[in-house]
Amino acid sequence: MSLPQTFASRGPRIDAMQYDNWSEKIFQQMREGGVDAVHVTIAYHETFREMVANIEAWNRRFQRYSHLILHGKWASDIALARQTGRTAIFFGFQNPSPIEDDIGLVEVVHSLGARFMQLTYNNQSLLATGCYEQEDPGLTRMGKQVVREMNRVGLVVDMSHSAERSTLQAIEHSERPIAITHANPAFWHAALRNKSDTVLKVLGQSGGMFGFSLYPHHLKDKSACSVQSFCEMIARTAELMGVEHLGLGSDLCQDQPNSVVDWMRVGRWTLDVDYGEGSKAQPGFPDQPAWFRDNRDFHNIEAGLHGVGFGAQEVAAIMGGNWLRFFENNFVPAKAQAGAAAHPHEIAV
Repeated sequence: MSLPQTFASRGPRIDAMQYDNWSEKIFQQMREGGVDAVHVTIAYHETFREMVANIEAWNRRFQRYSHLILHGKWASDIALARQTGRTAIFFGFQNPSPIEDDIGLVEVVHSLGARFMQLTYNNQSLLATGCYEQEDPGLTRMGKQVVREMNRVGLVVDMSHSAERSTLQAIEHSERPIAITHANPAFWHAALRNKSDTVLKVLGQSGGMFGFSLYPHHLKDKSACSVQSFCEMIARTAELMGVEHLGLGSDLCQDQPNSVVDWMRVGRWTLDVDYGEGSKAQPGFPDQPAWFRDNRDFHNIEAGLHGVGFGAQEVAAIMGGNWLRFFENNFVPAKAQAGAAAHPHEIAV
């Protein structure tokens, strides 16, 4: 089957982070925006069994909206999505809570379709330290063992919400490249969640991937951020770590009620109110920039990248080509990585 004519002439368009209030409307907008693959959060603070319930909900969506979405497990599923005019949905965790205190669950969650796992959310976990903690002792003993097991099975280490020492140690300890799926450089906007030049350089040198966030609290000028400023920041980051390590991780939370951001920030770890990146004056989700409201707006970023001087191949790489290569190399078990070209799931798009 040939690609839909509208998208046949361009490379894949991949977003490495969304947590929307999922609906047919949003899936249709993905198709209107030519989004070929999205990494979605299926756990923030959930236990293993609660995470499984979220997979059950996704299985019902895959059945109900099979004309719009499919469950992505391997890079080749992006080719299938493009061939059939659908969006491949890949699962990930923003916290290691689904593996609880059991390293054996790493392989289990990979078999269920998880492809990314953050070693922390904003707090200290059993594995590493989150970016909101005052002290960062780095990877724990369990953290080092879990990273090794993640490397073995093909579950990508994600350090988007982790503190600096923990992040640098994860890069050093991991035998496979890691990802920061959704953040921005601290040189552009000094949010706790954004990353230092040191992290960016080491991540690039190690072959890792960095996904640029469009969540307003991570943006310079927040909701008033311009696409020009955003794309100029991407150009400067390319000078630091190489364009081949850059992609998008929008962190879009479309149509979510404010109760969801409360769950993200508070979970079950405190009885107090925690505003996270917000404030008492603005406790809920901030407004998206006018040029990126939903999945139909990725073309604005693509145009902006051209506008700041990126060539066509570089733009295609940032919009999804780099993530595709990363998926091809890192979703398979380590024993299959060396022979990835012969692996039945590894077909180039």
